[in-house]
Amino acid sequence: MAALADSHSLNGKNILITGASGGIGQVTARELARRGAHLILVCRSPEKAEQTKALIQQATPESTPDILLCDLSRLSEVRTLAAEVVRRYPKLDVLINNAGLMPGPLTITDEGHELSWVTNHLAPFLLTNLLLPLLDAAGQARIINVASEAHWLGEIEPAQTFRNAPDKYSSFTAYCDSKLANILFTNELAHRLELTGITANCLHPGIVDTGLVNPGSSRSMKLLWWLARPVMVTAEVGAKTTIYLATDPQVAAISGRYFKNSKPARTSATAQNRAEASRLWRISEEEAGLD
Repeated sequence: MAALADSHSLNGKNILITGASGGIGQVTARELARRGAHLILVCRSPEKAEQTKALIQQATPESTPDILLCDLSRLSEVRTLAAEVVRRYPKLDVLINNAGLMPGPLTITDEGHELSWVTNHLAPFLLTNLLLPLLDAAGQARIINVASEAHWLGEIEPAQTFRNAPDKYSSFTAYCDSKLANILFTNELAHRLELTGITANCLHPGIVDTGLVNPGSSRSMKLLWWLARPVMVTAEVGAKTTIYLATDPQVAAISGRYFKNSKPARTSATAQNRAEASRLWRISEEEAGLD
């Protein structure tokens, strides 16, 4: 598997990547290892995690990635994950909230959350907040959230409508809502971190040809995905902007921006709404049980 072009040394840097066992997460992990980073791979499947570790070590024999298992749809496991990271590492230089899913039929977790809302938004919101002390300890650190152009169709009534009208649930709408939340969260986080050495940015990786749409997805969602196939990009291409934000010195002091093709890009008016970002933060604190 060919390495992506360009390189900025990451020797001595601790980088945590969620959803690292496949797709753009796996490519991102491989490339950051090649640049010398010490990787903390957060995966749900132990088998896929070990396969990813082997691929990384095959490409970069001196790399010794750590694997931490977590089902991000369960906030109790996110808390356990964060506690383990704090216990094992003195600092965290880069946090990449990469994991995400496109839901199938309406699924409510045993903790009471709609599946895509908790996995795509509440989990990275909680994990990021719990790891802020380690990011602060790095002196200068970067938080990178993988969002999507799907945010243009999103609204923030955080996955609550299904409780009153489950028959109106749309997996695509739920996904779009969670991606809008990723951007609003990033903007509010950047504002709150202005006086620190931590930056927060988000990105659209492109329409990546991965397993985002699962077998349980609706027929309409599968059709949309099929229609998008001609403009889909590979995981190698999709990972480029994440890698850029994690490594390039030019963005070391940039925060609160949305990137596409490694360049700042425009977002929807809702995504730029400061009041909406603040409101989402309060809602997320309550839903995630963040004191």
